[in-house]
Order: sequence, then structure tokens, then C-alpha cells
Amino acid sequence: MIHPNRRHLVRTRELLAQDMGMAMGTFGNKKPYAAEGFPAPVSSEGARVLLWDGEQTTAYLAGEPVPALPPMEGPEVLLDRQEAAASLDVGPRTWDGYKADSELTRHLVDVCGVEHWPRGAVLAFKDARPGKGSAAGRPKGRANAVPRGELRPRVAALLDASPAITIADVRGALKVAPATAQRVLSQIRGERIAALMKTGLSFDQAADRLGYPAAVRRGARNVAESGA
Repeated sequence: MIHPNRRHLVRTRELLAQDMGMAMGTFGNKKPYAAEGFPAPVSSEGARVLLWDGEQTTAYLAGEPVPALPPMEGPEVLLDRQEAAASLDVGPRTWDGYKADSELTRHLVDVCGVEHWPRGAVLAFKDARPGKGSAAGRPKGRANAVPRGELRPRVAALLDASPAITIADVRGALKVAPATAQRVLSQIRGERIAALMKTGLSFDQAADRLGYPAAVRRGARNVAESGA
């Protein structure tokens, strides 16, 4: 979590290396941030990019007491991908689908190249997101939550993040009907496999290269072989 008033203090690995007068290769090998007493990252556990509070790291490097961070309370506190997902009780891959919603994209905050969202925006989306409190299937007569023109790009983004993504994962992220999730997943997987088959690979070789497990290939085979 990052306090909104401390965005300008955030340090990345690269900035820390500069602060310490180290080349990035040396910094990467020595990992000085792993030393005992070094301030903990302000990024979440498991974050792809580590971030630190610059006031804390400056104090540590100067041999001074490391100041405490202010309380991380209030709706303006910035959450990264993992923290936002945890706030909604979903996994990061599901959040990757949610974050394309306009109610979240308009609140997106870039912190040193890392996406963050204000806690208030995330919780507001949690309360209002499509399908909240509904049964597992799509209610009768209800349209898909994602506009038709946005569906393929958003499923493609989920597939890029997780080649083995399932129909249930897509439903959870985008709140679409099972048949819709299956159809679009099969189409995109099949088209991508077909493109590789044109280079001389077999269907299974292409699917292996793309990281698609055997259990999800069935629906893509007809699409791929008709387009190869």
C-alpha cells in the first residue's frame, strides 16, 4: 500500500541502485534490500515490481532511525494488483479482468510504472460490480456484463496473463454467460494455434508452444484446423 501523500517518495530497484551508487548488475547480485533492517517494501508480497518508501530508505542508508509510515487508512490509500484483488476476495487473474472496467480505469494511478487504484474506488466497484450477489449462472434475460466490442480484447488479455485460464475464470472476471466464455476462449485459442500451424507446426505442437493444456484444446481444434 502507498499513502497518497507519499507517491513522490516511492523508489524502485533502479532508483535505489542510483541512491546507493551501484550499477544495476551489482545491485541485482548483492540485493542490498534483503539485508536485515532494510525497510520493507511498500508493494505487496508477491508483487512483480518491488517498491520502497524513499524517506525510509534514505534514513536507512544514512544510518539514521527509519521513520514509521503513516497509518494506511482511508479511501485514498493506493492498492496494487494483489491488494486490490484481495479487497474483492478474488485472485489477481480475476482482477486483471475487472480492472478494464471503466469505473476502475478512470481511477488508475501510475506509481513508477506500477498500476495502483485508490481503496475507495476498489471498494465501490466491489459493491456495484456486475453479478454481485447473484447466482452462479447469468440471470435469465440479463445481458452479458461486458459490451460486445470489449469482450474479445478483455478475454485475450486474460489469456495472455494465464494461457491455462478456464471458462470459470473468465466468468468470474467478466461476469459473462458460460457459453459466451467458452465460445470466445475457443475462438481466440483456435486463431492463435492456427497462426502457428501455418509455420509448419502440428495442432498439438502449436498448443504446447502457446502453453494451452490438453484439457482446454478441444474447443479450439475446430477453429484452428478450419483456419490453418
